[in-house]
Amino acid sequence: MEKEGRTLPVHRDGKFCYSIRLEQNFEELSDSAAGLGAEGRKICIVTDSKVGPLYVREVQESLWKAFAYVTVYTIPAGEEFKTLDTVKGLYEHLILEHFDRKDMLAALGGGVIGDLTGFTAATYLRGIDFIQIPTTLLAQVDSSIGGKTGVDFDSYKNMVGAFHMPRLVYMNLSVLQTLPERQFASGMAEIIKHGLIKDGEYFHWLVLNREAILDRRPEALLPMIRESCRIKRDVVEKDPTEQGERALLNFGHTIGHAVEKLKNFQLYHGECVAIGCAAAAYLSWKRGLIEEGELQRICETFERFSLPVRTDGLDAAEVLRTTKSDKKMDAGSIRFILLKSVGEAFIDRTVTEEELLDAITWITEDR
Repeated sequence: MEKEGRTLPVHRDGKFCYSIRLEQNFEELSDSAAGLGAEGRKICIVTDSKVGPLYVREVQESLWKAFAYVTVYTIPAGEEFKTLDTVKGLYEHLILEHFDRKDMLAALGGGVIGDLTGFTAATYLRGIDFIQIPTTLLAQVDSSIGGKTGVDFDSYKNMVGAFHMPRLVYMNLSVLQTLPERQFASGMAEIIKHGLIKDGEYFHWLVLNREAILDRRPEALLPMIRESCRIKRDVVEKDPTEQGERALLNFGHTIGHAVEKLKNFQLYHGECVAIGCAAAAYLSWKRGLIEEGELQRICETFERFSLPVRTDGLDAAEVLRTTKSDKKMDAGSIRFILLKSVGEAFIDRTVTEEELLDAITWITEDR
């Protein structure tokens, strides 16, 4: 894996856009924010009812050193609150606090908070700055990077959104030590996905270092998160608004999102991604692109990190219908991501409904 320091620069159109900082505490947050033009400005920390009690006081104290005024807006925890109604409440808070175009937002939490805060920043006064302070493994390696923002609409994930790059992504890796095991596993799904689509050597490294990763040893977590951030950064830099290569990051997501919706969000996002990745790997095998042994190794790797590769209680035909409502549709066909090998993915627009139904049946039937 590529060796880098604790700061990864992200560029857009060849110009510096923002930094990803990997730290072990919140001590450097104030200095990082001060460099963004914080003097004399206001910032609103957006968090949820679970994360706020753990970290908001420490983050607020740090940001007071850089900003003239710091306010906190807390929403209930849960995907079901990632809606336009929640954004409306946040708009009202910002208006009452007299936020103008030079003030900022800070997303303190997981992917729901990051997506919702970013969307609010993209649309309030036609766009204000925001920073990401992700507190889950999933958010650190995935949703906090790349500027995708959005909210759900009638249980359809991220159907309303905008591309809006953060000014800073600040990660305190020590928060992962208290992350519930199921949430940690959910983040590992995106990490494993990164290896599958872009770096077979990294995938192999994850398998070899499983014990240290699951023990959450800092000497394993830092290089793992840095490498996943590097992979996503490199893809996003080449295709910031998902016109081409960035779609590779959707490996496992088309079927995964359908499962997530039909399960009424009772499964974590990463768990659904793992199931979707297994279906995509199965379809890659059925097309003769990967060997059966590779399919088995992929599924076993997800399972060894406590992730499911199948689900029950769903009708395969209903899952298929739901995939066709996914925002990844392109002129009536699904942009499906398949594997040429472990570490190399590609975009395919020829996957048929019959093939999809076969793959969905494979991950929903007893076997």
